[in-house]
Amino acid sequence: MALPTSPASSWMQNLDLPSRLFGQDSFGGNDYELYEEDDEFVLTVDMPGFETDEIDLAWDDGVLNVAAEHVDEDRNRKKTYHRRFRFPREVDEDGIEASYTNGVLEVRLPARGATTRGKTIPIES
Repeated sequence: MALPTSPASSWMQNLDLPSRLFGQDSFGGNDYELYEEDDEFVLTVDMPGFETDEIDLAWDDGVLNVAAEHVDEDRNRKKTYHRRFRFPREVDEDGIEASYTNGVLEVRLPARGATTRGKTIPIES
């Protein structure tokens, strides 16, 4: 049995199924960008609607935890965000810096050493 494909009759309309399957959240698409620049990791996260004091950042053994909660009592709504980021190299935790401007959280994490954690896995063809 084939799944319906036309938007008018589809029971999956507005479900955004691929992003639900792959863990992307309700902000749509990828809500973050992570790259390495000049021996530091740079993480930018789109988090519109939060205030700086509503965002919590925590570093624990190679994992950055980003959490936020905003309560709109006028509309009786609560908005939350939570995501964990694991880094492949050692990070100088004392040098981590973060800023929040125009709904975008930017975290800079200086890399320490050139050693990548983990094991290389060969790819067979």
